[in-house]
Amino acid sequence: MFDRLEPLVIGECVADIVRQPDRADRVHPGGSPANVAYGLARLGHRPTLLTQLGADGHGRLIRDHLTAAGVGVRTDDASVPTPSAAVTLDGQGHATYAFDIGWTLGPVPLDRTPGHVHTGSIAAVVEPGAATVLAALESLRAAATVSYDPNVRPALMGERARAVDRVERCVELSDVVKASDEDLEWLHPDEDPERVAERWLAAGPALVLVTRGGAGAFARFPGGRITVEAPAVAVADTVGAGDAFMSGTLHALAAHGLLGTDARDRLHAVDRDTVADVLRHAIASAAVTVSRAGANPPGPDELREALGVN
Repeated sequence: MFDRLEPLVIGECVADIVRQPDRADRVHPGGSPANVAYGLARLGHRPTLLTQLGADGHGRLIRDHLTAAGVGVRTDDASVPTPSAAVTLDGQGHATYAFDIGWTLGPVPLDRTPGHVHTGSIAAVVEPGAATVLAALESLRAAATVSYDPNVRPALMGERARAVDRVERCVELSDVVKASDEDLEWLHPDEDPERVAERWLAAGPALVLVTRGGAGAFARFPGGRITVEAPAVAVADTVGAGDAFMSGTLHALAAHGLLGTDARDRLHAVDRDTVADVLRHAIASAAVTVSRAGANPPGPDELREALGVN
């Protein structure tokens, strides 16, 4: 049995228009924070997503997708169009993106104070909505643990120095940070990823996770460093893999009682075996997702099967 989270996820929804050689275009609900909320709901949690969705076909598609899984959706302005991204897949299933996205999220009253808050991607750097996200983190972190995934999209990050400053501020406000090696290469091209993770850990988080695609992932935590390899898997595409890794991370941390209002001290004292278990869950979640098309994370039975647990 796991501790069921009722987290607040803040960030964008995106209609992913997937283009692949010799196939018709397909539209998948996407957006990194939305994918994390969906992944958590698939694993039995009850997330609320604070986002923007238009009153258009893509918006209805995404809202129906999220609510069917059990995600509560809160929006501030239905007059804006639903963001979209053209996702082009190469012959190996690797994705490149071209975006049509605006992010103007304003303050939205909450009916409760969440025990955990997650955010990331363009929602934390693209103005004017990013100011709302940062203010929310600053006001909520006294009562909630916080997770963050920069999920860098270079075409949308704006001026590099300003984007880096915003990412670093979000890291400082977070307890759990996940980034890919590609994220770190864009943010700090002259700094080794190991060094960035070490520096980020010193800035305040309890746990910094760095994904490396098929090579697995490593974690830095107060007790040291650990690496877990990824299993061999036939890749359909990589859409949503990092988001599934994030939802798997939060699911495992919740199972260990390390997220929520009263869990911060325990999280910052996390031990090596627990971190290894969290990484195994996160990598297994991502492995299931890349084995099939689109951002399609596992349910609990699929995750247990991927972990080899009866």
